[in-house]
Amino acid sequence: SLPPPTIPVIFEFCVGQQDICVKKVRQFCLPAFRSMPGLPAAAATAAIMFWKFDLNNTSHIDQLLDREGVTLRELMEEEDVLQECKAQNRKLLLFLSKDHCMQELVTLITEEPPADLEEKTRFKFPNIACELLTSDVALINDKLGGDESLLEKLYHFLEQEPPLNPLLASFFSKTIGNLIARKTDQVISFLRKKHNFISLVLNHIDASAMMDLLLRLISCVEPALLRMEVLNWLNEERLIQRLTELMHTGRDEERQSNASQTLCDIIRLSRDQANQLSEVTEPDPLLAVLESQENVAELLKNMFEGERTEASVVNGTQVLLTLLESRRSGLEGLMDLYSQGCERSYTVNSSILRAIEPHIKDFQQLLLNPPTRSAILTTVGVLEQPLGSARLHVARLVASLLQTCDLSICQEICRLNTMDLLLDLFFKYTWNNFLHLQVELCVASILNHSVHTDLQNPGLQNHEERPATGTGSQVEEGTPGQNSTSDPLFQHCRLVQRILGAWEENDKIQAEGGRRRGNMGHLTRIANTVVQNLEKGLAHSQINDLIKELPEDCRGRWESFVGETLRETNRRNTVDLVSTHNLHSSSEDDDMESPFPNDLSIQQAFSDYQIQQMTANFVDQFGFNDEEFSEHDENINAAFDRIAEINFNIDADDHSANAAAFEACCKERIQQFDDCEEEEDIWDEKEINYVNLFTEHHLCLCTDPGWTASFGETEVSSSSTWAGSPQQDGEGLQDTSWASFTEFQPFSR
Repeated sequence: SLPPPTIPVIFEFCVGQQDICVKKVRQFCLPAFRSMPGLPAAAATAAIMFWKFDLNNTSHIDQLLDREGVTLRELMEEEDVLQECKAQNRKLLLFLSKDHCMQELVTLITEEPPADLEEKTRFKFPNIACELLTSDVALINDKLGGDESLLEKLYHFLEQEPPLNPLLASFFSKTIGNLIARKTDQVISFLRKKHNFISLVLNHIDASAMMDLLLRLISCVEPALLRMEVLNWLNEERLIQRLTELMHTGRDEERQSNASQTLCDIIRLSRDQANQLSEVTEPDPLLAVLESQENVAELLKNMFEGERTEASVVNGTQVLLTLLESRRSGLEGLMDLYSQGCERSYTVNSSILRAIEPHIKDFQQLLLNPPTRSAILTTVGVLEQPLGSARLHVARLVASLLQTCDLSICQEICRLNTMDLLLDLFFKYTWNNFLHLQVELCVASILNHSVHTDLQNPGLQNHEERPATGTGSQVEEGTPGQNSTSDPLFQHCRLVQRILGAWEENDKIQAEGGRRRGNMGHLTRIANTVVQNLEKGLAHSQINDLIKELPEDCRGRWESFVGETLRETNRRNTVDLVSTHNLHSSSEDDDMESPFPNDLSIQQAFSDYQIQQMTANFVDQFGFNDEEFSEHDENINAAFDRIAEINFNIDADDHSANAAAFEACCKERIQQFDDCEEEEDIWDEKEINYVNLFTEHHLCLCTDPGWTASFGETEVSSSSTWAGSPQQDGEGLQDTSWASFTEFQPFSR
């Protein structure tokens, strides 16, 4: 209803105003634009596109910043403030980097918000403030890292009494961690001036964010020389020793757990970085302290001094297990253990083992008298005395110690009959597969390194002189009294008798309608390990002698078990759960077999491929070459050139077994259709007749090795059929050893 001259005025006004409702403007202006006689077509189209697709990219934050007296809270209310900050909006960054704004942002992440606010919105502004400060924008990083008053305000957060608010602690840790990575020199220099920095961090170690802060100091400092300075500074502050003190049984569980996790992460980070940073020749001071015999002995003292709690045992054992790791744990390490036994190249410092050896008896006592636990309800019933995490971690430690192939350690374990206790637990807790795996690893380690225990401990990397205990001269295999690590397993632990008894008892339970025991899978693997080492293991002669020493009835039961029961079990276990045989549609022939061989070696090869390591030249060997994506003209026909180079060698005189089998298969398939020629044609309902088509055209097949095809004109006999021979055709067709395809017509209904 407006006159045309007013439309451009309204449009020009709306372009500069974001507060006006876009929907109303569209409804009001677009119809007028389309009908304006005085507006050029191009201008009308541009105006319509501008409002229809929201092409006006003027930011509302810019509008707010142009207003006088705009506050930081008003900007933080805008939902696109983070995107504008990360997009380097110059107006916004200049406003945020003002002194009063930076002070307010730091205050938001370090001080508790008012308690009377609604809980779901109480930490809204602190969260946005943390995201703005850690948005990795150079202007904000420079302002925060270069202003010592802001750093002092951040540092004041650590001076509060514990416990810290966990959410604010995470904001603080994230902000300081970002500064450590981006403004390393300034922040490290500031923190080193604070003599109580490490003390304050450890005072709040019950907050997991403080653990993350320590790890950032170790892993996020570049370059390597500056990182080494930081490590030396942390070592001078006795970081490792103070974390070890937190593992004492008198500390609260949260501090123990976080201290243990911090030590484990420091070990792994230090070892990984030592392998990656080849230019640094100076050893890591923190790792050297962690692997020292004094520090390991102090850790064990803190674990067993006073009342032994499950938390102290579990947390301390986790550190010991990490120290005994030869590489990162996972599927690859487990596969190596089964494939190589004790011949894996371990790099365990001997000082760790020397510190653990006197305390093996303490871990043995934990197996006998674990920390008290109340009964728990499981899916198989009530468990009056659960195994507990303490005993499970002891089993893991014993398995790791046996895998080091250290003679002194193995002899101490044998002397204390530790394996006998573990086997008792194996058969008592039939549904704890975590325990079953550790016992299986222990048995495999003992059987695999029975021969190696006389040697100079090839699995150790000695950084210092070995004590007299655990060393000895090399002796010949099979010398009486020397290779004794597997003797207690068969004699005192009665491994064979236990396997037979447990198997027979399980068969009896299943015969009565009961449930198969949960440890039977691992028991099968243990039995297979014994058989494999008996047949072709390094200590097969020694194990064979131990089997011969069994009572006659037991030896007979064992031989029968191996030859019948175990063999049948292994056969069932190797059958594919889902077979590809006959898994085709109903329209396919029933006798069609899968084109892929049903071979377990292929499955194993694929598994090996999946778990292989990603090497440095993997990318160079994978996929296409860069030249294949080049835009040069000479490479356009590269793919076709390769196709042209393919050579075919067809020998019609080939009468090999494969050719004969193919010919027989073809005849069998064709015969199936020939037998049905007298029956009703299944295609009659669709009025399609192929017989007439075949009788109208002739296809001549010749058995001469040198036959060729001709498409010239020739006379064709209408009496020829698909199975007809050239000799049966009419006149006009000579035996010239070539076929004719003339007068072929398209199929028609």
